[in-house]
Amino acid sequence: MSTIDEASIYEILDDRFRTGRCANGDVRLEQLHGDCRWAEGPLYLPAWRQLIWSDIPNDRMLRWDETTGAISLFRSPAGHSNGNTLDREGRLISCEQGNRRVTRTEPDGRITVLADRFEGKRLNSPNDAAVRSDGSVWFSDPDFGITSDYEGIRAESEIGACNVYRADPATGEVQLVADGFGGPNGLVFSLDERQLYVSDTRAGQIRVFDVRENGTLSDGKVFAEVTDDVSRFDNIRFDDEGRLWAAAMDGGVHCYDPDGTLIGRLRVPEAVSNIAFGGPKNNRLFITATTGLYSLVMSVTGAARIRRP
Repeated sequence: MSTIDEASIYEILDDRFRTGRCANGDVRLEQLHGDCRWAEGPLYLPAWRQLIWSDIPNDRMLRWDETTGAISLFRSPAGHSNGNTLDREGRLISCEQGNRRVTRTEPDGRITVLADRFEGKRLNSPNDAAVRSDGSVWFSDPDFGITSDYEGIRAESEIGACNVYRADPATGEVQLVADGFGGPNGLVFSLDERQLYVSDTRAGQIRVFDVRENGTLSDGKVFAEVTDDVSRFDNIRFDDEGRLWAAAMDGGVHCYDPDGTLIGRLRVPEAVSNIAFGGPKNNRLFITATTGLYSLVMSVTGAARIRRP
């Protein structure tokens, strides 16, 4: 039986959510923007104290300035970009659903293509990416951006499957690392980078894989799964104590203990797509949810933004 504080956005399902100080932050969400069609891909840029995110159907990326609160256009057209992250040098990595590729934005603004094909076939529509400390870029490739013209460009899949890949930083080779997904979506490395967690939106699961020394993955096992028809998972992020936070379509952010127990939720008034930790102390949770961008200053801290080898 859950304990619900009606004056708060926090839903406590297990006492570890309380003792872990997960419910000791702001008591209400702050809406920073509310004029998107479908918002995703929030990414905090610490050097600029800005957050960028994607408004996929409108084919644009927006920017919020933490010091002024101003909203401005970051990039348009944006290849119907979805997930965004930073590499070890602080360069922007974007998954462009419409262009069916993963790109890097160089310091001078040039766009470098990191991956657009596997074994000569065009990727489906890259969705989310994670950079390991060796510089390799790992990304999910569902078909969400080619099933219609809403979030990309309607097309047939050349690969015929939805997989997770690794792009080698030295050779540019794209390697298949995990398959058997209905719709692979968010992915994130554990704090020690020995495991990779991947959400499968269509299966309603989060799977976890061991990362081998050669960069391949072991057979995955289910870490968490939904218990209803609406709580589909999107992207996922760790805090610095190893709890996994998952964006869910049921209008919430789910928090999982390292043992896989769902210990609490954050209530959000719209279907949640993506989350990201940021702010000067990395304890501000940014939430993209349908039309809006929200934030919550928390008493927990996100995992390190960029790992070093």
